[in-house]
This record gives sequence, C-alpha cells and structure tokens, in this order.
Amino acid sequence: MKVYFIGAGPGAADLITLRGAAILNRVSMVLYAGSLVSTDMLQHCHPEAEIIDTAQLDLEQQQACYRRAQEADLDVARLHSGDPAIYGATAEQMRRLEALGIAYDIVPGVSSFTAAAAAIKAELTKPEVAQSIILTRVSGRASAVPELESIARLAEHQTTMCIFLSGPHLKKIVADLRLHYPDHTPVALIYRATWPEERSYQGTLGSLLNETKKADWNLTTMLLVGKALGRDAQTESSLYSKDFTHIFRVVKKVKSS
Repeated sequence: MKVYFIGAGPGAADLITLRGAAILNRVSMVLYAGSLVSTDMLQHCHPEAEIIDTAQLDLEQQQACYRRAQEADLDVARLHSGDPAIYGATAEQMRRLEALGIAYDIVPGVSSFTAAAAAIKAELTKPEVAQSIILTRVSGRASAVPELESIARLAEHQTTMCIFLSGPHLKKIVADLRLHYPDHTPVALIYRATWPEERSYQGTLGSLLNETKKADWNLTTMLLVGKALGRDAQTESSLYSKDFTHIFRVVKKVKSS
C-alpha cells in the first residue's frame, strides 16, 4: 500500500503530468480538495476508484481514509492543486503517514505561478533585469507569514514577485510594494489560470487599484510584479548568440585567404 501525493497542476485537466495521470488511472482511492482542484481532473481516475472530496474533511478525517486504505491494502492518490511543494499542506500528512508506517511518494505538478506567467505570455527572469523569483503570500487565518518574509521586506529586492491568493488583499499589497517598486513597474493579475473562467489584467503598480474592482479578483488570484514583465526592449541572453560557445556548440572561425 502506498500514498501518492500528486500535483494536479493549476486547473486544466491536461496539465497534469503523465506520471500523475497514470497513477490516478490505477489506484483504488483518490482524495482531492474539491475547493481547489477542478473536477475535470477526475476523468483520469479509474472508473471503479473511490473518490473522496476532502474540502469538508479535517486532517484526522483524512487520516482515517488512509488507515482504511491501509487495512484493505489499497494504493491512494492524494491530489493537490499546483505542485505539492508549494502551499500544499502536505508535510503534516506525511508525518502522520510515517507514524502509521505507510509509504508515500510525491509526483510534482505545474505550479499556478508558471501557469499565470504563461497566461500573459511573460518570462519571469530576464538578463540584467531579474534573475530571481520570489514566491510568497500574505498572512491568512490558516497560516501566518513570518515578519521577515512580509511583502514590504521582500519588495526591497525589486525582483519578480509572484504573490499567491492576493485578490482579497490588493490594497495592502500594493501599498507595501510601492515602498520599493516605482509606480510604473509592470503588474499582472491572473484569476484561475488555465481554468475555463480564466481572466487577466495587465497594467502598472500605480494604476492597478484604479483600473480593477476588488470583487472581481477574490479567491484564486495570482499577482505578478516586476520589471521583467515589461515588453520593452531589454538585454538579451548570450546563450543563443552566434558568438557564444559552449560544449554543445563551437563557433567555426572562417579562415582568411
């Protein structure tokens, strides 16, 4: 018996990995968070699998499902939105599985921050502009953010930031970002990237609050901010320059006659 923590990806059913889909197709029990994971993802499940929506279950109730599967020697797939390594609440489940002597594996998935970048056709890192990406969120009732990781502190780096679940907190987030980013800094809001209801806004840090309505961006909204989002001409990487050599490509010198 084994539990597989599977990254379901950002929403679209075809953005799960081949490995994740194959596991779903053969396990006997599937746990998924119906509030976060699209039900379209369940098309990959075995027709006879027991499917359990964990949105209404606490951790102990979910643990009881693992115990029941252990007693029946059934493999279990635990579907998490995005990638299980980011805001997945998986560590506490793993500890309980270890205490029960249940083996588990992790299958990575496409994160919503990369899906958000794809939705607006943006590269989050550009030469001499931004070579680091900060993934963060604001404090919530379920999990507080350490003070050293506050948006106001992280904004000091002025690199690309991807702020998860930002919709309900836009006013405070923008105020904190403006402490360090100039008003003309490009920003983007992406709601439910890859879902049928996906929508996006692109503008600047200074115009965001005036050009959007808070009610339109609640719940699963990603905020991207940083100079790298700009469409203006910027320094290009040397990687594909005709004069750049590496072990896979050697520039041939033309002999003079």
